[in-house]
Amino acid sequence: MKCCSFSEARNLREDNQQLRLCDEIHIVREGETLQTISDKCDDPFILIENTHINDADDVYPGLVLKITYRKLPIMFN
Repeated sequence: MKCCSFSEARNLREDNQQLRLCDEIHIVREGETLQTISDKCDDPFILIENTHINDADDVYPGLVLKITYRKLPIMFN
């Protein structure tokens, strides 16, 4: 599947970085759950990627989470 020229791909990558709603490191705030963070940050694998969390209920304010963004491959013309 081809997407675009090199300059168009660079622009897409820059746009994607500007659209990120979360940093790569997220500190849990009062009232947040793994589900709300996952939805907000578009990371469905938070529990899997953060091995220091044993249970989805082990989330508390101040907990540090690693956020991984799904990267779509870009094919050049």
